[in-house]
Order: sequence, then structure tokens, then C-alpha cells
Amino acid sequence: MPILPKSRKARRRLMVLSVAAPIMAAAVGLSLWASRSAIVFFYGPSQAQHEHVPAGRTVRIGGLVQPGSVIKASDGEVRFAIADQASSVPTRFRGELPDLFREGQGVVAQGEFDHAGVFVAKQVLAKHDEKYMPKEVVDALKKSGEWQREGAAPAKPVAQLNTQGASVQ
Repeated sequence: MPILPKSRKARRRLMVLSVAAPIMAAAVGLSLWASRSAIVFFYGPSQAQHEHVPAGRTVRIGGLVQPGSVIKASDGEVRFAIADQASSVPTRFRGELPDLFREGQGVVAQGEFDHAGVFVAKQVLAKHDEKYMPKEVVDALKKSGEWQREGAAPAKPVAQLNTQGASVQ
């Protein structure tokens, strides 16, 4: 029993497939290999300590700024702790903090751990109003059991407008 099909058309298709498949596999492999440095993982403070994130790997840490932990140095460096209910991560940042950065509020910091276990943030993001918190922070707080929906008003039905612009329920 021959391995190749009898039809010339089928043999040609098989040849094209046998040439195209390794090329496509190589292209996908190279794409994944090239994008590995662009992938940034998100951790909560307790997850980061549990996973033992290696020094030098860029990650995001999200949680609440621990009350009483913000220390601003004269050289522009700010030290604070990002915390959840289980643990906290000592963090340092050099640069301008967002206007809404304050103790007890949600924050996401992107950076890397140094060899001493201190998170060196290169970017700090704070929530931009009272009702918004980054999805990653909300998920981490819910998972740790610390999630409290503060200032959330019950959802109101949206009024629809008729053709004259009057409100219709």
C-alpha cells in the first residue's frame, strides 16, 4: 500500500502542506519568543510573596496603599507599602506620583523586585475617581477577601428619551 495518494492533485496538496506547516510553526514560535519580554504579569501582594517572583522580572503589583507607610524623601524617592489583607510589599518609587495617590486607596505599580525583596516601581497608577478601580486590583481584593464597594450607589434604571426629548420610563 503506497504512502502517497494516487491523484497528482492530492500529492501536490500534500507537498504544499508539508512545506507550509513547518514554516507556520516556526513563525508562531518566533512570534511567541519575541513577545515574551512584552508580557507583564499581575500579582496581588500575597500572591507575589507566595509565588516568589524572581528579581529583575517586570510585573505589576496591585492592592491598597497601606495607611502610615508613605515616606517621602527629600531626594524625590517615595517609599510605601502595597497591601492586601494577608501581606504587604515594600515599594519604592522615584518620580511624580499621580494626584490621587494616597493612603488607603487602590494602586497598581509596575516595576521589578530587587534582590532585597523591595519592589522598585517604574510606574504608579492610582484610581481616577471614586467609582473606578482597575479590574486587576478589584479581582485581587475580592480574592483576598478585602473587597468593599465604597460609595457605590444602587443602579438606577436609565431613562429613555422619546422623539421630542422628553424622558420616558
